Amino acid sequence: MGTRRDFVKTGLIAGGGLVLSFTLPDFLTKVSGQLYSKPFSPNAFLRISEDNQIAVILSKVEMGQGVWTTLPMLIAEELDCNLSQIKVEHSPAGKEYFHTFIPGQVTVGSSSTISEFDRYRMAGATAREMLVQAAANKLGVSASLCRTENGHVICGNHLLSYGEVCNDAAKLSVPEVKLRQPKEWKLIGKSQKRLDAADKINGKAVYGIDTSGEDLLTALLLRPPVFGSKVKSFDATKAKAIKGVMEIVQIPNSVAVLADNFWSAKLGRDALTVNWEYPADWLKDSQQQRQNYQKLAHTKGEATQQKGDVSSGFSKAAKTIDAEYWLPYLAHAPMEPLNCTVKIHHDGCDIWTGTQMPMVEQAAAAKVLNLQPEQVKIHTPYLGGGFGRRGSLNADWVVEAVQVAKASGKFIKLVWTREDDIRGGFYRPAYLHAVKVGLNAEGLPVVWQHRVVGQGVFKNTFVIPDPKAIDFSSVEGVKDSPYLEHVPDHSVELHTTTLNVPVLPWRSVGKSHTCFVMESMIDELATLAKKDSVEYRRILLQHKPRYLSVLNLVAQKADWGKPLLAGTGRGVAVYEGNGSYVAYVVEASFSKKKLKVHQVWCAFDCGLAVNPDGVRAQIESSIVFGLSAALYGEITFKNGQVQQSNFHDYPVLRMTEMPLIDIYILTGDGKLGGAGEPGVPPIAPALTNAIFNATGKRIRNLPIRIEDLG
Repeated sequence: MGTRRDFVKTGLIAGGGLVLSFTLPDFLTKVSGQLYSKPFSPNAFLRISEDNQIAVILSKVEMGQGVWTTLPMLIAEELDCNLSQIKVEHSPAGKEYFHTFIPGQVTVGSSSTISEFDRYRMAGATAREMLVQAAANKLGVSASLCRTENGHVICGNHLLSYGEVCNDAAKLSVPEVKLRQPKEWKLIGKSQKRLDAADKINGKAVYGIDTSGEDLLTALLLRPPVFGSKVKSFDATKAKAIKGVMEIVQIPNSVAVLADNFWSAKLGRDALTVNWEYPADWLKDSQQQRQNYQKLAHTKGEATQQKGDVSSGFSKAAKTIDAEYWLPYLAHAPMEPLNCTVKIHHDGCDIWTGTQMPMVEQAAAAKVLNLQPEQVKIHTPYLGGGFGRRGSLNADWVVEAVQVAKASGKFIKLVWTREDDIRGGFYRPAYLHAVKVGLNAEGLPVVWQHRVVGQGVFKNTFVIPDPKAIDFSSVEGVKDSPYLEHVPDHSVELHTTTLNVPVLPWRSVGKSHTCFVMESMIDELATLAKKDSVEYRRILLQHKPRYLSVLNLVAQKADWGKPLLAGTGRGVAVYEGNGSYVAYVVEASFSKKKLKVHQVWCAFDCGLAVNPDGVRAQIESSIVFGLSAALYGEITFKNGQVQQSNFHDYPVLRMTEMPLIDIYILTGDGKLGGAGEPGVPPIAPALTNAIFNATGKRIRNLPIRIEDLG
């Protein structure tokens, strides 16, 4: 075991100042059933310079979720400085910035605050102690006579800024420190203004797509209309005639047009003629895909969880219900489309791109260029949204950009149009669930058969390289559901399909589809058992206090059970994900062929809301994101090609469609949970359950179609 002194290392910055790198002891972390160990390694840095500048270098990336503010709050709390004194920077790619419990430098899984809560505070506390001791030495007094406030050490009438004593502090040995108790917190648990808000409002914030430079050319790719196709031949005659087009280059599986401005590159791409060689096997039609999945669902899949005997269980059930649920492919569609700027030079390469996994991009680029990873420098600007798309497991868009730069020898910025983004692949997979449940005489589930059919987002990637391993993302939220714990006979089976359509995690990953199915089915069971939807969940979750706390609170705040106008209904859903618990009540109406979502009540328990306003923003974002998918989200295929192309046929929720939102954050003693993803999965079933309450129509297929409501 390491000591607390192993946790923090100190040193002088070039030119003076105190730099702290903080480390964690060796640990074991479980990922997809395998154990990985990680040695001691620095992860993040706190810098204090002579001019009293305090810099926090983030080991996570800011993509709208608020870590630019939340993580510095943790340091500022213990360092005892104003949050406004802190300058924040993204880290470069490097093992020293590894996640604390996921192998790699990643921003995923709503885990940023969870993973950094202790070590960011420890860095601040250690620095403060050393600064106090340095000030005490300078003044010739005992450190016990000194205190800190607003980035200063105070002793009697003496006021020393941290910058005045940082050089002396850097020479001291690392002390043993204690973290402040919650009752002493000045920042944590209190809403703070976002440190990145001003620059994002006034336009100073720099995103990847803003990258500029002398001699920079814009590149657009003509990608194949069918995933997995290859270029047989192409004619660039007309493209080269477009003013501003500088060069046409072929890279594996696509053709790039380079121009001195975006519009010329687009016109040049439009003028290209390419002959494609289609793959041997490819998804041609979404309806056929669903029919194939239905056939698979009638056969036994790979067992992921099994208890008792399902066959005999159904023979003893008082009532049974069969249901089939369909969820389509979904695009990530972040507001900033993908982009990557690449400059290759004699001894390496510089890359500017917004990424959730900088070391994956670094390694992939190095492989294309036959360089060592350390020769590739990743510059991380702000990310204009990610939702999983900028966490590509094979660095697809960065590899493309590097290939273009290598083939052309030019300084290039590869830009994806909105159409490229929505048609470009790497979707949340389409899934079919076939569920059969039997109830006893009291209306409680006693037998449950659940079959899931769909692609696995981690299958055959570095996350799950074993081709025989189960892709846990396809069944998470079913096989570990609290509703199945006390069902004596149940089975959860999986059919993992292989298609040419590329897939990736989508905000909330597997639970984006499993929660819809589970919370819809529980509502159907409540109706079959002739019980109130909230009361039925209380019975099934009676031994789950954190589930019950959010369920009871949201029911109380929404005045559950109150009389409603004709055509208006309410639905409920409760869920756990990323260590947090969330319950929704949704009120919606259907009249004159129009569906309207009026109001959403939310109870949220993430153990501790470090920045409550940030948590509320994440929940509001989740509601918009989840409702958009439930009402409109669908990627479909015809003749092997994606049918959607932009927000006119892949819509997101408009401001006029936004419901009223009431959010209630619980503060408890539970472990710290995430906030970025847990709010997404339960909003769709809460809405469809409300629709049933209003119309008597069950929605088992997404997106919701008006024609299905009568």
